[in-house]
Amino acid sequence: MSKKRAIKGWLLSLVSLLLLGCSETPQGRSALTLVPESMMVEMGESAFAQMRASGQVVRDTATIARVQCISREVIAAARALYPQVEMPSSWQVVVLNDPSPNAFALPGGHIGVHTGMLALAETSDQLAAVIGHEVAHVLADHGNERLTQQLGIKAVLVVIGLFSEGDVASGTLMQALGLGAQLGITLPFSRTHEEEADIMGQAMMAEAGFDPSQSVALWRRMAAAGNGQPLEFLSTHPAHETRIEALSANMAEAMSRYRAADAPHCGR
Repeated sequence: MSKKRAIKGWLLSLVSLLLLGCSETPQGRSALTLVPESMMVEMGESAFAQMRASGQVVRDTATIARVQCISREVIAAARALYPQVEMPSSWQVVVLNDPSPNAFALPGGHIGVHTGMLALAETSDQLAAVIGHEVAHVLADHGNERLTQQLGIKAVLVVIGLFSEGDVASGTLMQALGLGAQLGITLPFSRTHEEEADIMGQAMMAEAGFDPSQSVALWRRMAAAGNGQPLEFLSTHPAHETRIEALSANMAEAMSRYRAADAPHCGR
């Protein structure tokens, strides 16, 4: 086979993969996600296992029960709102003894909330806004899209097999980004992803019976806590006022959903 023909064949394969990798988020936005889902789940599980082994896991049963209950309500609402999205069959939830106001959700069904976020989120409604936002990132496959964007051609090479499974398993791919195993935590999302997660999270909390107006109250508290600067949790996020305006613009729909919902079992 001539070199020109080989290149042409490779480019055709590339175009085919790009077309196959085009998906649609629950909000209807087109997205390019080329990293195999099995790899995303593996990285999510690896990061979660590292955090559980860090010695920071909170053992207080009342705190754990509260966070797990809110997470269950939000996830049940997500299943009702987005039945077309393939979701993990079960979710693991942990609370980490860390003063930074942070939270995360990882591919494979893992949720973590820092004690610093529990201190910042005054009510269960506000905590539901946080958890809904993070679950939305997983449902919309934002991690895959962001990784595809960051890796560029390497992501395509993985899909067409020019990286072996052994290379991936040994961390070659993640090392190329200098991220280690905590990909789901350290790779920042784009503003588009954050805005999408805000609206999806607001819809989920309302569907679960949590007051969506508290999503705006939460972000105002986040802005105040950061003295006008984004906290770590808000890395690359939209400006506070832009975020609040978008949530407020969607409030009528969210409140309508909230009024029709049953009260959550976790209290507020």
